[in-house]
Amino acid sequence: MAGEGVREAIRELVAGIRPVDGLEASDQARTLEWITSGAQLFRTVPPDTPPKHLVSYFVPVDAEDRCLLLGDHRKSGLCLPPGGHCEDGEDPRDTVTREAAEELQIDARFHRGLGAGRPLFLTVTPTVGIPSHTDVSLWFVLEVGLGAELRPDPREYKGVSWFRFDEERDWPGDVYDPQMHRFARKLTAAFGL
Repeated sequence: MAGEGVREAIRELVAGIRPVDGLEASDQARTLEWITSGAQLFRTVPPDTPPKHLVSYFVPVDAEDRCLLLGDHRKSGLCLPPGGHCEDGEDPRDTVTREAAEELQIDARFHRGLGAGRPLFLTVTPTVGIPSHTDVSLWFVLEVGLGAELRPDPREYKGVSWFRFDEERDWPGDVYDPQMHRFARKLTAAFGL
């Protein structure tokens, strides 16, 4: 179980998120209660023990070209931001650093204007498939250019693609993360578009 220092760091990361809408505000309040409760925050046995646990997403963004990167995830069958489960006692920022190296073979550079190592977005989402569990996901933004050399892990992804985030797009939940439309709206607003 997480030490109090890591738990407090996670609480501060969650409390520092500025909700984009009522759902994010509700998710933030419930997540802060969950953290404060002393419950286990980290997955200890894959895939679903405990049934609610922390995930760190990282969204590679090319701000100049207004693009974000998503991966065609093998297990879920959805286009998702890269990321993964936080290991027991792991700071979610360290999860991003570890997963960026493992999944895309890049160094994590947190976007200076969009969080600078703090999450931009929070979701609490039941997973697809059986057994289902609940991912409490912190969405971090990384600075990555369209020309960056990316080597997606073929065990995780069928491939990766760049998407313009400032174009009108439905982001259907049966193709993308079910909260992708909300993240794209928040990201677009953060860039003042």
